[in-house]
Amino acid sequence: MKTTSFLKVAALALPLLLSACGSKRKAVVEEVKPLTPEQIESRDFITKVKDNALSKRFITSKVKFSVEVGAQKLTLTGNLKMKRDDCIRLQLMAFGFVEAGRIELTPEYVLIMDRINKQYLKAPYVQVDFLRNNGLDFNVMQSLFWNELSKPKQYAVTKGADTTIVYNMIESGDDMVISLEEGKMEYSWLAGRSDGQIKMANMSYKDKLTGSVSQLNWDYQDFKDVSGKAFPSRSLITLTTPKKEVKLGVTLNYIGHDSEWETRTEVSNKYREVTVDEILRRFMSL
Repeated sequence: MKTTSFLKVAALALPLLLSACGSKRKAVVEEVKPLTPEQIESRDFITKVKDNALSKRFITSKVKFSVEVGAQKLTLTGNLKMKRDDCIRLQLMAFGFVEAGRIELTPEYVLIMDRINKQYLKAPYVQVDFLRNNGLDFNVMQSLFWNELSKPKQYAVTKGADTTIVYNMIESGDDMVISLEEGKMEYSWLAGRSDGQIKMANMSYKDKLTGSVSQLNWDYQDFKDVSGKAFPSRSLITLTTPKKEVKLGVTLNYIGHDSEWETRTEVSNKYREVTVDEILRRFMSL
């Protein structure tokens, strides 16, 4: 999803300044430049989009999960468990009742487990080529799974700093395209003009050394009422890299907010650590 021109939004208010004159101090109030009508409209729309976010701390659901890489196709059922700002876990089942694999994302690391062959990968995001080379980290993945705007790294560490993010916007029929750039990443979201509901997200990562571009497109469908908010029960995901294209489908059933589960998986010493390519090949052969 490529946009060519954007409106600057979310203008920053100028702070109050204190100055001293000789031994006498006085407060000098600098006039705050008013927002333009376009900036006010953009600010209000971003607020509308953010207001659609679920206030729940946990999301859990049964999942139907499909993967397609070239001629290879894999379909599994499983469970999705998420705790905001802490964990995203996909448990993949074989034959409907045996846990075949587990993918666990935390702010610190990614864990991929092949339970059938007793293999695993656990490493920081920067040490996993597939994630690092596509600009994917916990913050990006959480925003995609939760159907929300991403908060770039430079804003993610400071409480309340997202109020300074300057988004660009352009009209697209009955929708609005929201975009944001940070370093090698370009973020775009398609949201309904009337309700601010995010319908699609696109993350583009450009390697400035090689010029190669990877794109992750996340299409949200079949919105259901979840605790008074519209939440997508189906996602169609396409990851396009210079070498391959991966298509995923995630369908949620029985969405709830179970909090009675451990957010960290302990890996038994019976498991053997392997590379990402090796463990993914195992998954595709299930």
